[in-house]
Amino acid sequence: MKTVIHKAEDRGFANHGWLQANHSFSFANYFDKDKIQFGALRVLNDDIIAPKMGFGTHPHDNMEIITIPLKGELKHRDSMHNDWQSVLPGEVQIMSAGTGIQHSEINGSANEHLGLFQIWIMPNKQNVTPRYDQKAFEEADRKNKLQVLVTSIDEDHKGSLKIHQNAVISRIDLEAGKTFEYQLKSDIHGVYMMTVYGEVLVADESLQSRDAVGISETDVFKVNAIADSSLLFIEIPML
Repeated sequence: MKTVIHKAEDRGFANHGWLQANHSFSFANYFDKDKIQFGALRVLNDDIIAPKMGFGTHPHDNMEIITIPLKGELKHRDSMHNDWQSVLPGEVQIMSAGTGIQHSEINGSANEHLGLFQIWIMPNKQNVTPRYDQKAFEEADRKNKLQVLVTSIDEDHKGSLKIHQNAVISRIDLEAGKTFEYQLKSDIHGVYMMTVYGEVLVADESLQSRDAVGISETDVFKVNAIADSSLLFIEIPML
């Protein structure tokens, strides 16, 4: 098993006043030659956005973009939809940029900060027709068991959002003392696991809030919860 450890304090950080951004991989003005991507995973940003602020209309193409709000209210509008759409904690949003799309993302609250993860995954199909979707996932459905959020559009998996890549995004909330065994899709896949909060032990490495580990060249690995913990798994081809 091959592992790469990314501690929370070693992430790139940008303070834009209205935006506090932590970058797991090289992004915007943050560059680390050893943190360009993990397989097909290109971006994992951990953002805090001030009330009523956000990202104005801007373009994307040929990227699968997944947003997971953690607190507050995200407001989304794109060139396929004229109306603002709310995305709340418990929901997940996906956008296949494909041939090109314009969108805006803002904090929909006048007094509460918005916290979210934004994930970019490189697609396995170029220039697809742009598409958007969002879905609510019950917190209770990931207590001590894996909750699958996103899978490939080519895969017949019920209940998950779909993207153009042979990937799986999932979450689990583990109680202290519990052990979970993660099974990978294939020997060409790897998993980037972030500890959203809590403390877990993976391959004898203690991972606390916002610490992450990239795992590849194995078919299975175990996670032991030292404290009550929430985990995000991003499984992708290692290219």
